[in-house]
Amino acid sequence: MVRARADVLARIKTAISDLLREEGLSEGPRLEFDGEVRLQRPARAEHGDMATNAAMLLGKSLGRNPRRVAESLAGRLDLNGSFADKVEVAGPGFINFFLGRHWLEESLRSVIEQGESYGRTGTGCGMGVLLEFVSANPTGPIIVVQARAGAVGDTLANLLDWAGFDVKREFYVNDAGNQVATLGRSLEIRYRQLLGEGIEVPEDCYPGEYLIEIAERLKEEKGPDLLALPPDERALLFSRYAIDNILRAQRESLKRYGVEFDLWFSEKSLHDAGDVSRVVEFMRERGHVYESEGAVWLRSTTFGDDKDRVLVKSDGSFTYLAPDIAYHLNKYRRGFEQLIDIWGPDHHGYISRMKAAVEAMGYPRDSFEVLIVQIVRLIRGGEPVKMSKRMGEFVTMDELLDEVGKDAARFFFLLRSPDSHLDFDLDLAKIQSNENPVYYVQYAHARISSMFREAAARGVESIDAASLAGSDLSLLVDESEIALIKGLSEFPEEIAAAAIAREPHRMPHYLTEVATLFHSFYTRCRVLGAEDDGIMRARLCLALATRIVLRNGLRLMSVSAPDRM
Repeated sequence: MVRARADVLARIKTAISDLLREEGLSEGPRLEFDGEVRLQRPARAEHGDMATNAAMLLGKSLGRNPRRVAESLAGRLDLNGSFADKVEVAGPGFINFFLGRHWLEESLRSVIEQGESYGRTGTGCGMGVLLEFVSANPTGPIIVVQARAGAVGDTLANLLDWAGFDVKREFYVNDAGNQVATLGRSLEIRYRQLLGEGIEVPEDCYPGEYLIEIAERLKEEKGPDLLALPPDERALLFSRYAIDNILRAQRESLKRYGVEFDLWFSEKSLHDAGDVSRVVEFMRERGHVYESEGAVWLRSTTFGDDKDRVLVKSDGSFTYLAPDIAYHLNKYRRGFEQLIDIWGPDHHGYISRMKAAVEAMGYPRDSFEVLIVQIVRLIRGGEPVKMSKRMGEFVTMDELLDEVGKDAARFFFLLRSPDSHLDFDLDLAKIQSNENPVYYVQYAHARISSMFREAAARGVESIDAASLAGSDLSLLVDESEIALIKGLSEFPEEIAAAAIAREPHRMPHYLTEVATLFHSFYTRCRVLGAEDDGIMRARLCLALATRIVLRNGLRLMSVSAPDRM
């Protein structure tokens, strides 16, 4: 569909230029459209494969009846050699295009020929994008809402890569500040308990039982005499040991989940290098910092924030904002043109101040984006799942993976827009039937694989990709065959659109649609045992193309594409 759209769009623009030139209107402000010429799929199949709003935009710009403009443009469209073989004017001025057999057959062969690369485009033109996501505090295991962010971020990174962006994945480790000291105290309490002290975990410490396991490991490795160390040395040891062990566990959990990062960036490294202090001075030099009430303030209201923000408190310590600004300045200075952060629902109010900081640093406001991933509620038997015993407060990602597996977890997390609340039905995720959306899509892939195994068992020859691509595809005339080809042709554009709009949830819905189209085709059209060998081979070609699209799409989501189920 990509080539067809480019072809049709170019012909539309040529027709517009011809119309304006003939009427002596090729120059001047009257030709500034209030929007851009678009090609989109009509809501109803009988309205064609593509429709454009060009005549309505042009009519508004020229002060003319859009329907008349559409008729005039349609009459000037040169379809010779075009992918479209028919044009109709509809409604208030839409121009509808119907794609022809040549396009259908070329689209299908393109899927086969490109194989594992089908769907890749150069839309992003190599733009450098840094995608930061999950970034769970190193104070406990990865929890369910962070698992959702992991699926969203990792899939979006894959989509950006396939759409031609140069994307890197990053995890920001919050290993500095009061929480680190609190974590160290919490581990020391558990260590003391193992030594027989009858003490309780204070309310201001972390209560999770996972710290007992870390304390047991620490006691085994370092011995029972750590309490004899000087207080500062002891506090540092407990804090770093806890962080190192929790980060190791987080890495292992995320790897199990299919998420790996190009870089785990330490907040502590910013402080150690003096970058946090330097960013405050950098802002001062740019004229965006002032002092009041003994504190250092960022004049963020200049850039749209609702109030100015403190960078350095009156006691000389930094607020959370200062290292965050230093971190994002570091990202820009590493050469990234676009920064995308994925944050949890409790950070929504933080967006405006960070956007203000980006502008204050001298970078375009739109070069920094934030996607908010909303909370997840796990449902079992129609009721919300109780909290994890091990965590005491949350359900961990590992517990979820133990119950439903990676494929179902990732697929279900992507079913809704990230900014929507999600009810995760654990029972549905485990059902081996078409009611389960991930099973439904995977089963379509497995069914096609089974078809090819059966073809080989029957002695059908030359069923490799190259041979099938040479089939007589003009024999594919059933409406279910045509609909499936059109659905497969949309895959590259669907990837590019999902990447640009930052909407990874489009992928499972697209794959579900393809699976539905395939099941319809499979029901209506005999493949093995078709009326003649030519039709069978053409349908095997279509089935193979469908398997390619399903496999590539599932790979973008890091969901497996099983050959047997």
